[in-house]
Amino acid sequence: MKNFSKNNYYRDLIKLGIPIIIGQLGTIVLGFADTLMIGHHGTQDLAAAGLVNNVFNLVLLFYLGFSYGLIPLVGNLYGRGKHQEIGQKVKNSLLANFLIGLLLMLVMTIVYFNLENMGQPKELLSLIRPYFIVNVISLPFIGLFNGLKQFFDGITHAKVSMWVMIIANLLNILFNGLLIYGYAGFPELGLLGAGIATLGSRVFMGIALLCILLGNRKFAIYKQGLMQGIINRKDMKDLNALGWPIALQLGMETAAFSLSCIMVGWIGTTALAAHQVMVTIGQLFCLILSGVATAASIRISVFYGQNNYSAVIENAKDCFRLELIIATIIAIPVIIFRNQIGGCFTDNTEVQHMVSIVIFTMIAYQFGDGLQYTYANALRGIACVRPMVLYAFIAYFVISLPLGYLLGIHLKFDLVGIWTAFPISLSVAGIQYYLRFKKEMNLKMARVIEKD
Repeated sequence: MKNFSKNNYYRDLIKLGIPIIIGQLGTIVLGFADTLMIGHHGTQDLAAAGLVNNVFNLVLLFYLGFSYGLIPLVGNLYGRGKHQEIGQKVKNSLLANFLIGLLLMLVMTIVYFNLENMGQPKELLSLIRPYFIVNVISLPFIGLFNGLKQFFDGITHAKVSMWVMIIANLLNILFNGLLIYGYAGFPELGLLGAGIATLGSRVFMGIALLCILLGNRKFAIYKQGLMQGIINRKDMKDLNALGWPIALQLGMETAAFSLSCIMVGWIGTTALAAHQVMVTIGQLFCLILSGVATAASIRISVFYGQNNYSAVIENAKDCFRLELIIATIIAIPVIIFRNQIGGCFTDNTEVQHMVSIVIFTMIAYQFGDGLQYTYANALRGIACVRPMVLYAFIAYFVISLPLGYLLGIHLKFDLVGIWTAFPISLSVAGIQYYLRFKKEMNLKMARVIEKD
């Protein structure tokens, strides 16, 4: 077991966080590459990709959130040196992920048959439908990858999933070029070609991690636990008890963006294309913050398993300081190049101009996002996840969506109005998570003092 330094939390957070950031970025970069490359194929392709990717981002992050339930279990066992038990947890996690994947496929199939009832521009439906179906097919492979990624991250081998993601993204970019534009004799499939390339990359990601776990001697003890472990009610109960609240919390956060996309569609195709550019940029930045916070969650779960509560508290504090530094660093180039960013995605000058205006709201929410990522992951690390569902509901359904509708649609501030709701709701979520974490750790520290 790797020894975590108790006096160099920043160094250890960064060391563990960088490969996690790259791995998490890779998950979304698949969609980012689609958006970046399809935008130059046509504005309608970009708008159609925007609707589908926003809807599926809700599904993907919900799915990712469910798989996060494995991290505190793995981290706790890893901190206590119980390696073979980890393999059994992984086995049960993969089954749970597969079942959730089937459920999500059913839900998205129902959504598919109701696309024409969502009030979107009719000229986009012929582009949306095939791209949507390809994304549905990829869901089981995403579940396989998610479960194995949380395992590798949880045992502090985050570089494994990082390298798999890098290779997957290179493959995606290569086949995007071949299938979107029809290079090298391939058919020009436009948006559908982007979807097929992404599907292939997701299949590769899941199978590659499975082969590494089963074939690398370094992970033999975990493989033994995986092969000999049994599917059992306790593990499934623990995974569901942790996974569902995290999935719902992440799902409601993502819904604030994805359901806002439907409201943006009421404004028009240009606003929808600009919204997709903004969401894509925002996801890249948010996943950097999320990667550092996930590293903190892993470290916190290990220290929590060792009953080292002071280290738990200090890791959370240091994580938030790092998030503030990162958010500031991100803000500077985005503000400087705000007039050029839209041009990376589309040649449409109206979309570019709209992006340059709305981007200030994205800068504003980075700081609230850092707060909520830090303390949401801190709560996951100590396995206190149920309260987050209520807090997320308040922040995103009571505040974000109604406020976005009021400002964007009712008061007609359009895309700027809808995006203004995000900094407010993310900050509200972060404050609630922080107060709950503080309460839980105060109780733990008080009990330690009583025993002494």
